[in-house]
Amino acid sequence: MKEFSHLDEEGAARMVDVGEKSVVRRTATAGGSVRMSPETVGLLRERAIPKGDVLNTARIAAVLAAKKTPELIPLCHGLNLTHVDVEFEVTEDVVEISATARASDRTGVEMEALTAVSVAALTIYDMCKAVDKNMVIGEARLLEKTKEG
Repeated sequence: MKEFSHLDEEGAARMVDVGEKSVVRRTATAGGSVRMSPETVGLLRERAIPKGDVLNTARIAAVLAAKKTPELIPLCHGLNLTHVDVEFEVTEDVVEISATARASDRTGVEMEALTAVSVAALTIYDMCKAVDKNMVIGEARLLEKTKEG
């Protein structure tokens, strides 16, 4: 049976001690999506959504969320993020979201990338909900992670 590093001998949740691990450059990229009507996509492209510029607002929200990940996810370590990049690909009825987080630290940045994608999707949903009640937030998933050094 696999041992879970976030549980102590009695099964209680605990933060993993990463103090002995080496500081290395770590990168993680996550993806997600928001499906919406083609009419909503048209308004988004024209920057005609009543709440304002959806994608720029979602990008800012995603970066802020990545920086606040340890405040949202109880057992995450606070990391020294060096970069967060958020990209959008808008198709006929979907906004694809990609977020990359980078840090030089003792543990990975997957949760920061996933949090960025999730908050970007929620922000898009919030800003577009007045014009589209049928949007669907798609799977948030880890696409890639690397460790150098």
